[in-house]
Amino acid sequence: MFTLHCTQRLRDRLKRPLASEVPEASTVLGDWYATVLFWRPQLALLVNERTLLPALLPLAPAAGLPERVGPELRRVLAAHGLDPAFIEREVAAMAEVVVAKTGNRSVVGTMNEFVFEARVYREGSNATDLLGLAMCLAETPCGAIGYSSPARLLQEIVARTVR
Repeated sequence: MFTLHCTQRLRDRLKRPLASEVPEASTVLGDWYATVLFWRPQLALLVNERTLLPALLPLAPAAGLPERVGPELRRVLAAHGLDPAFIEREVAAMAEVVVAKTGNRSVVGTMNEFVFEARVYREGSNATDLLGLAMCLAETPCGAIGYSSPARLLQEIVARTVR
């Protein structure tokens, strides 16, 4: 189980009730934050609360987005070279999801920076590959995690977990 903390603009599209209480995540990576990118086609930008790892996925159909997060993240985690057994455990733990408001301003700030950077990468290189774009964003140093990159922090956390 995990919580998908969504911006108001994304919650308007999901049309789901919000969790009255945010349960503790049963995943190693914890909760995720999400917003909508008004590109063609519209996308969802997800950012992991613990590592700030970004992921991009198609928004449509918006109503089913929360249930698609786990399976879609399988590709992102695999692209980072993580152990397949870890990926499968993480995705299985993400089968149950609750939707809530955003609560961590630091993660929201990082997410906003990724929105800007994604637009720059996309326009500068005509990139349409969502996985490639997410991998570029994952190398961005982030002050909220000690100026490390989300990709590096992800590797460190998984290495400590797998032992």
